[in-house]
Amino acid sequence: MKKKCIAVIPARGGSKRIHQKNIKVFFGKPLIAYSIENALNSNLFDKVIVSTDDEEIAKIALEYGAEVPFIRPKKLGDDLIGIAPVIQHAVDYLLHTLGIDIDYVCTIYATAPLLEEKYLKQGYEEIKKNTAKKAFSVTSMPSPIQRAFKITSEGRCEMFTPDFFYSRSQDLDDAYHDAGQFSWNNLKIESDKIPYGEDSIPIIIPRHLAQDIDTLEDWKRVELMYYALYK
Repeated sequence: MKKKCIAVIPARGGSKRIHQKNIKVFFGKPLIAYSIENALNSNLFDKVIVSTDDEEIAKIALEYGAEVPFIRPKKLGDDLIGIAPVIQHAVDYLLHTLGIDIDYVCTIYATAPLLEEKYLKQGYEEIKKNTAKKAFSVTSMPSPIQRAFKITSEGRCEMFTPDFFYSRSQDLDDAYHDAGQFSWNNLKIESDKIPYGEDSIPIIIPRHLAQDIDTLEDWKRVELMYYALYK
């Protein structure tokens, strides 16, 4: 039996550092359009849902083929609210209000124009054949975290783990971080373990495809990368 898969794209209005970031024009289209189109073109999903508290974002999402079955409650539109309750609200609405049974939900971030379908599909295949709760995009750290240091209030350096100062970088374990593109979750599996643990499968993407867009500098960097890759 075919598993029912839902994509949820969270897109809050009122971005402070980049005004209306989720629908800011990026190479001729609203930024969120890239995530919607990737989800639709992958043919993985029975529904592609945008969760937003903003009427303009909702209108644009509909224009690009997503569904907007609800406007997110204001209490979930605050910039201090994490992603987990937003996704849970969307899942609860689909399960209990619309009566849709769901096997897998995939969170796709609205600010991921470098997302490539093949990694979405890889995430689905991995979570489908395993007993993991989660499969999500990760990428490698550019340098060994074991030799990282902070700058003290006196303007001096202080290593987090001084014991590794004399270690060769090639002898240290590679480290990874969340790439912020997508996250698959198996709703049929219960788990109370943290997402970065044994219940999660990492889908490794190249570092050049991973880019948070929090500042105008980030925006410019991802523009340059998109142009180099696709234009």
